[in-house]
Amino acid sequence: MESSSSGYQNLNESDRRISNVFTAKKQAQDFEMSNVSVVPDETFTVAQAVDAFGFGRFQVKLSLFTGLCWMADSMETTILSILSPTLQYEWQITLFQQALATTVVFMGMMLSLPFWGFFSDKFGRKTALTLCSVLLFYFGILSSMSPNYSWLLILRGLVGFAIGCSPQSVTLYAEFLPCKQRAKCVVLLDCFWALGACFEVLLALIVMPTLGWKWLLVLSTAPLLGFACVCPWLPESAKYLVTNGQTDKAIDTLKKVARDNGKPMLLGRLVVDDVVLEEKRGRFTDLLLPQLRVSSILLWFIWLVCAFCYYGIVLMSTGLFESSYNNRTCSSNFDGRIFKTVQSCTAESHYLTTRDYIDLLWTTLAEFPGIFATIFVIDRFGRKITLVSQFTLFAFTLFLLFQYAKNRVLLTITLFLARGIIAGVFQAIYVYTPEVYPTPLRSIGVGTCSAMARLGAMITPYIAQVLLKSSFNTSIIIYITAALLAAVASSLLPIETKGRDMKEEYVERD
Repeated sequence: MESSSSGYQNLNESDRRISNVFTAKKQAQDFEMSNVSVVPDETFTVAQAVDAFGFGRFQVKLSLFTGLCWMADSMETTILSILSPTLQYEWQITLFQQALATTVVFMGMMLSLPFWGFFSDKFGRKTALTLCSVLLFYFGILSSMSPNYSWLLILRGLVGFAIGCSPQSVTLYAEFLPCKQRAKCVVLLDCFWALGACFEVLLALIVMPTLGWKWLLVLSTAPLLGFACVCPWLPESAKYLVTNGQTDKAIDTLKKVARDNGKPMLLGRLVVDDVVLEEKRGRFTDLLLPQLRVSSILLWFIWLVCAFCYYGIVLMSTGLFESSYNNRTCSSNFDGRIFKTVQSCTAESHYLTTRDYIDLLWTTLAEFPGIFATIFVIDRFGRKITLVSQFTLFAFTLFLLFQYAKNRVLLTITLFLARGIIAGVFQAIYVYTPEVYPTPLRSIGVGTCSAMARLGAMITPYIAQVLLKSSFNTSIIIYITAALLAAVASSLLPIETKGRDMKEEYVERD
């Protein structure tokens, strides 16, 4: 019995030692697990990794890099409203030629969208943005050397073609953003757009009176040069790398994100969760399936009107400020309208004055409060209510122009409000549209809407720059009517995406 008891004690002692060994191993494993993020099934996706790393220093640097590209896009667009009256004065071009110089840029953008989409999917976002910055810088410089109107049209059209790649910077940026911060960060990125517009007006205020429009075109390429210089440090999209079989490079990129943000790298194997096979990719006809048809048609119209009104206000502002000068010089022809005939005022065409640039700067600054107000409203009241209310308010501010266009101070305040509101509409529709479509259709859905926006931008110069000079009332009524129709279209949208996860399932074809 004593021997048996001793053996039993030895067995218990052995069990305790084994138990202690397992306990020590478990404690060591628990310590390791607490310092390294682990996915239970030993696999993780790019989206899971980005969410785990959170928003940190990496995203801040990427915001600055992509912000330079967005600034350059904004400056090349803003310069259209400054360049037009100057060319009309120096080259004696007609109002239709003036509008065509604006339209050709947006035409280049629209025609280039399929090319840049294919190029970035084939060769990567970083490669596309690098080529875009070089081409945009090159054609921007050449534009300043245009010997005549025809060459200017060709070169500005090529500038528009290069600008068509700039939305890829937002794509790259969004693919490195955690899910919870994505909508707000993409909207805040548009602060760089507003900053670029303000910088362009300030640059014109300094350069135009002394060096002229050619030097303005040259100096406006500065952000492009800066972006081209930082392109070697620009990360390639980890999603692009992993979906193209470059898993090692994708892991290296994710390790850099983790290191910059001070977070541990995930353990496990990187896998792809959202690869869409070529035969299952969304097609244009899928946007018109019964469950999406109404949303798609309404969104195309809303995007068209949004761009039509936004660029209309941008182009209209210089015309209205210039008209206040002409009202003083052509007062004998004034009969209660802003313009009586085209000839009465275009005969006195002139350079924009310092006061014109300052007032234009004030209206441009309106984009900042418009962006922040939209961020505040869109998550509290929903996307549809935001769109309906903003379009309605925009129409109301345009209606005020009938009373306040004759007073320079009140005109500036009214344009300030109108531009801030319509800039907010653009941000709201940018947030809403990707949330409506499922993953396989999201790219083509947003791309089609963007093409409709370019179409609206191509049309608006003939209202804001041509018709405005002959019939102020008709021009404003057109914009008011378009905004109210867009408000109705927004109210008819069948889906409210507030608090709704982005759909991942594929929409089956009939």
